[in-house]
Amino acid sequence: MPHAIAQPAAGHRPRWWTELPLIAVVYALYSVGRLLVRGDVTTAVDHGLAILRLEQALHLNAEHPLNRLFTTTPSLGIPADFAYASLHYAVTPAVLIWMFRRRSALYRSARIWLMNSTLLGLVGFSLMPTCPPRLLDASHGFVDTMAQYSAYGWWGAGASAPRGLSGMTNQYAAMPSLHVGWSLWCGILLWRHGRHPLVRVVGIAYPLLTTLIVMGTANHYFLDAVAGAAVMGAGALLVKPVTRCADRAKAWGAARFTGPAAVLFTGGSGGGAAGGSGSGRQRPAAGAVSAATPPNVSTGCETSPGERIPGQRTTSADPPGTAVDGASAGGAGPAATSDDAPAAAR
Repeated sequence: MPHAIAQPAAGHRPRWWTELPLIAVVYALYSVGRLLVRGDVTTAVDHGLAILRLEQALHLNAEHPLNRLFTTTPSLGIPADFAYASLHYAVTPAVLIWMFRRRSALYRSARIWLMNSTLLGLVGFSLMPTCPPRLLDASHGFVDTMAQYSAYGWWGAGASAPRGLSGMTNQYAAMPSLHVGWSLWCGILLWRHGRHPLVRVVGIAYPLLTTLIVMGTANHYFLDAVAGAAVMGAGALLVKPVTRCADRAKAWGAARFTGPAAVLFTGGSGGGAAGGSGSGRQRPAAGAVSAATPPNVSTGCETSPGERIPGQRTTSADPPGTAVDGASAGGAGPAATSDDAPAAAR
């Protein structure tokens, strides 16, 4: 998975004024799509219970002890709730900006990786709406720490949504966990491209801590976290195909909408626009000499006053019998006079 962004992306450094709207549009589409794929509550509860029974059968049920620890220890539960409600939306953009500024050659691949995985997560929400542990019946032994400690933060009963805005989020979009998926994306980038040892330690600790938090706050099952990691792996595998498709689409658009202009201004058949500047400057014909720049007839040779360049024709002012082309003073070589000179030199 890390090798998906191992090679620098070709081309110029991305421009923030084109990247920012693109990311905003993709995230807006993801958010709207997440709301539209709510699904049936009964089906979501059935999926949640099926995941819980599977974990218990595999002895992977770490959610219950972690949830009891967070609900009985406010010094752990409250910071965990703050982390769940904020880091997901703060660390991910920060790492994206860090890649843009410090690792610009790899930024495009990292951004495509994140977008691929996010859209795959949206597919998972639509195919398998899942009730998180905190919304199961109390008989299943889970306590909603976000509701328990809501007086300490800005959130209410609707998970990380601000108080009173729980209707603006899909609380049954638990499978896969993009909290874990995005934190894994951040951790891999920090580990691979961070130069300071502390940055690399953060890259390891952040996804592990996030996994413990989402289970301890009863927002996700352990298998949700596993699915989040799998989604990030699939998104990484799709980076190269998506990049190739994007490049082809860009080249097709450039050829379709800028092709005629490129022919006119790059010396194509039919001539170019006279007097153009920059990339639209008309190319001179082969062998033509610009009127603004005289030809260099000396071919790099420097002469003293009174000397001629070898091969230079004589003029009528030269004394008769002057040797030319290395001929001796006795005239051992044909000498050209002014009558032999072209009309332009007279």
